[in-house]
Amino acid sequence: MTDQAVQGEVGRARPRKEDARLITGQTNWTDNISVNGLLHMAILRSPMAHARIERIDVSPALERPGVIAAFSGSDLADGLGSLPCAWPVTEDIVLPDHPPIAVDEVRYAGDPVAVVVARDRYAAADALEAVEVDYEPLPPVLDLEAALADDSPLVHSDKGTNRCYVWPMKTGEDFDSVRQRADVTVKRRYHQQRLIPNAMEPRAVVVTPLAASGEYTLYSATQIPHILRVMMAVVTGIPEHKIRVVAPDVGGGFGSKLQVYGEEALALAVARRIGRPVKWTESRSEGYLATHHGRGMIQDVEIAANRDGKLLGLKVDLLTDMGAYLMLVTPGIPILGAFMYPAIYKMDSYDFTCTGVFTTRTPTDAYRGAGRPEATFAIERIMDELAAELGLDPVELRRRNWIGHEEFPYTSIAGLTYDSGNYEAATAKALELFDYDKLRAEQADRIEHGDTVRLGIGVSTYTEMCGLAPSRVLRDLRYAAGGWEAATIRMLPTGKVEVVTGTSPHGQGHVTCWSQIAADVLGVPFEDVEVVHGDTKAAPQGMDTYGSRSLVVGGTAVHHAAQKVVDKARKVAAHLLEASENDLEFTGGVFSVKGSPDARKTIQEVAFETFSSHDLPDGMEPTINAEHLIDPDNFSYPHGTHLCAVEVDTETGQTRIRSYVSVDDVGKVVNPMIVEGQVHGGIAQGIAQALYEEAVYDDEGNLVSGTMADYLVPSAPDLPDFVTERTETPATSNPLGVKGVGEAGTIASTPAVVNAIVDALRPLGVQDVRMPCTPERVWRAVQSGKEASA
Repeated sequence: MTDQAVQGEVGRARPRKEDARLITGQTNWTDNISVNGLLHMAILRSPMAHARIERIDVSPALERPGVIAAFSGSDLADGLGSLPCAWPVTEDIVLPDHPPIAVDEVRYAGDPVAVVVARDRYAAADALEAVEVDYEPLPPVLDLEAALADDSPLVHSDKGTNRCYVWPMKTGEDFDSVRQRADVTVKRRYHQQRLIPNAMEPRAVVVTPLAASGEYTLYSATQIPHILRVMMAVVTGIPEHKIRVVAPDVGGGFGSKLQVYGEEALALAVARRIGRPVKWTESRSEGYLATHHGRGMIQDVEIAANRDGKLLGLKVDLLTDMGAYLMLVTPGIPILGAFMYPAIYKMDSYDFTCTGVFTTRTPTDAYRGAGRPEATFAIERIMDELAAELGLDPVELRRRNWIGHEEFPYTSIAGLTYDSGNYEAATAKALELFDYDKLRAEQADRIEHGDTVRLGIGVSTYTEMCGLAPSRVLRDLRYAAGGWEAATIRMLPTGKVEVVTGTSPHGQGHVTCWSQIAADVLGVPFEDVEVVHGDTKAAPQGMDTYGSRSLVVGGTAVHHAAQKVVDKARKVAAHLLEASENDLEFTGGVFSVKGSPDARKTIQEVAFETFSSHDLPDGMEPTINAEHLIDPDNFSYPHGTHLCAVEVDTETGQTRIRSYVSVDDVGKVVNPMIVEGQVHGGIAQGIAQALYEEAVYDDEGNLVSGTMADYLVPSAPDLPDFVTERTETPATSNPLGVKGVGEAGTIASTPAVVNAIVDALRPLGVQDVRMPCTPERVWRAVQSGKEASA
């Protein structure tokens, strides 16, 4: 028995197993892959947001040095179907065709129009200049409200409308009646700007064909190898069993690699056409155009309450930007958020309507948090506005309305059953760490003395639905796939362990955490566990990684599979020890007979005995390997409280985050070090939305923030030190007691920062600052507030 087995692995701050390869350069990124005969693909993209393709001639590109082939959209059309949308959220949703490469019309700047294949990537890129394209410009569609007008130009003229869908939810008392009996109602409009994911690794694809058998291996920097395999079969017509998808080392995603992209289909189609391996890797500026964007919506929010601050109802009307096409889960992203606008609060009425709108911009889809950050932002911002209207401290208003810890499990007004939580404990700890009362006193002193640098305090309390599941709920939401997950445990003859998981990591630490979970259940050393993932041939079953589902669903599957191994091993051990199974104890990887501690077999010894099969119980197969597929009964619901203090210079608009405290409750923690990393990264991304990042288009639909020089991604010097702590209320929906953590920081941090800025400026008549809260926008808000007050 090892010391590690005695201590237990779950809960230990283990350094990640994955990191040794990463920091020594022994990684296998998709762009690192090189095979014999490899050709390079480059893609010509439309410079116009909306235009008809009058003529396209790729033949001049064929004359360039090193060029092997060139194709227009019509050249490849026969072998390519429409890219899939797996989440048609309403029965009457408008579902336009989405060709991987444009044939007749382009609908956003960046839409592919031609492909060049050459011996190296530079020759391919250079030859794009030779492709001749004549465009007839069409009017762009950019404004969400104007797009719904009867006289608006149409993104898809054959559909007769720019309205994609209308999705309503009304629960509890009618909101109009609630409004009539309320003492106070507050209405606000909030804008969720478009965000561009910036994963450390750009997207890349390599396709290697095996002509003799018609098989293809597709390597992709993807979060979803299993889903991608199914969808590539649908799009290209290649039988699914002839496609192998491998996600090698994947350098981040934040939702941007939860996608079935046209470039993957094009690489597969081109490799099939020419019979040679093909690689495509995006440039950064290309990725800004072609990788899907996040957020992008207008939120009209109204809240109703009594004079004492008791919430009565909430009304939310969304206009959400689909972009030019519906990608894999585009329509469903705001619907995920629909269930989270009521957040941690009790109320009598909830009225929600989401209208999806087509525009001639890059399509939107999942971005870290996927609908939940938008919801949390809206409710936490308007809670602050309501507190100001009522003259209440923002924390006190929340305290009067949140679900008490003794009320769990609690079914929210949106219909979700929160299984566990303690909002009081998380908030109390956050207030103590933040020194809330002292900061409020300093704030009042600055106001009294007319200080030009104002202190603002932002509060954000949140919960989220994560662990995307269960399948029956997803069915009811019209989502095409399920929410189950798979794991297999293989005990090798030498006593080592292989964990095969259907989740596909891209920086989360699955290898380390899955090793900890399996080591604890099996009682083997952490170092003896290897994790196999990201390859549809080696790990054929899975639903992949997104929505903070990996630990809650995938990790739980590993736990159950490991327990099945122990149960099988118990039968063999009982036979070998000539004892009843009921008389065996299993501790620290050792089976022993109760009352006879010397009669013992380690699980490793049982594995070898099973391999030799010399003395197994009659009728037993010679294996103790096991698999488990799990389909959870509920989501998981992490929660927490984030507090932010900012100093705002009213003369320059400059904002500085002075202190930031987060207390998150993610249930039981498998690896505290990994949790810390996820929280820090999430907070950084939420602050980025609040202060720095925005995808900006001009009046013609051109992306003017299309490079890292124009799109401000904060780095470490731009961010404050974070004080992070945890409370712990274990989930009751899984045996590990775990909840998700990957998106928590992003969900909570954006409203905390913006609430702090508005709190600093409220005495000057400011009620909102549109994100990102740049110095110019802050300064203009101050000037407008002063003018309104005058």
